[in-house]
Amino acid sequence: MIDWTPNSILLQIGPFSLYWYGIAYAVGLGLAYWVMTRQARAFGERAEIIGNSLIIVAIAALIGGRLYHVIDQWQLYKDDLLKIVLPPYSGLGIFGGFVTGTIAVLLLVRHYKVSAWRWADIIAPGIFLMQAAGRWGNFFNQELYGPPTNLPWGIAIDCAHRVVELPCATYPLTTHFHPLFLYESISAVIGAATLVWLSQRPRPWLRVGDMGAIMLIWIGGVRFMIEFLRIGNWRIGDIPTAQYFGAAFVLIGIAMLVIRRRQHAPQSVTEEMVLARAVADDKDDDPFADDEFFDDAADDADTGEEPDDAEKPEDGAAADPEPAPPA
Repeated sequence: MIDWTPNSILLQIGPFSLYWYGIAYAVGLGLAYWVMTRQARAFGERAEIIGNSLIIVAIAALIGGRLYHVIDQWQLYKDDLLKIVLPPYSGLGIFGGFVTGTIAVLLLVRHYKVSAWRWADIIAPGIFLMQAAGRWGNFFNQELYGPPTNLPWGIAIDCAHRVVELPCATYPLTTHFHPLFLYESISAVIGAATLVWLSQRPRPWLRVGDMGAIMLIWIGGVRFMIEFLRIGNWRIGDIPTAQYFGAAFVLIGIAMLVIRRRQHAPQSVTEEMVLARAVADDKDDDPFADDEFFDDAADDADTGEEPDDAEKPEDGAAADPEPAPPA
């Protein structure tokens, strides 16, 4: 059992406070940038797009996630609306962040004139890692927990952070609860590792856009199941709102898989991409420094043509003789 109840503030300097939730969000952004940059290079796309766009998407997701959380926990804000925009922030709703973040991504994809399907594959592992890190902000805020449990990993929640259904008068301070944030965080780490593993070598059944679809199905399905354990959540018609969103994500992901097969979408990972990645990984300075080679391989994979190097004769091979001049 975990009896420690953390403080949501890491550092206090006068009126300024540094919150653990903000640290978790920043770490999540850093991890997302790292893995998405590597995936962009691996798929032969321009990695600089991520650096130029990540902050825009993060701000959009922050606004949507905050709005979802405020609606979810309206009883905490209805008497003091300034708490909505002023710290300390008590949480974000992942589905709200998904909606506004996706809108931002689609606008950026249109701006850069790149494939939305391909970039769905690229950003999917990053979203998983963002969620995995961000969920630890819920731990420090003592939120996103479930019913009482005697399991060894049960966590303590102080009286100030209890939902009304679990008061200290009924459930004393010695009571421990399911760490739902931890379940989602572990699931997200496994999800990110799975997608990166899938992108390591060609898989004939994997189409461009499939990894984005898998991410939606995974996150939506896990959250749908976790909501059965959550208490005091936002409900519509006695059904947790997050389950509506989770089911919708699963259906959208399945629809994406079906659509890509009806469109006869190309294979997600090709032999040329794997070859380019292997060559890049052999470099000591920058594992993705050979952009020209990488871009050529990616273009050849998209067009179905042989790489340029295949047209060159091997060293020592005789070239076709020039015709002899007329006598």
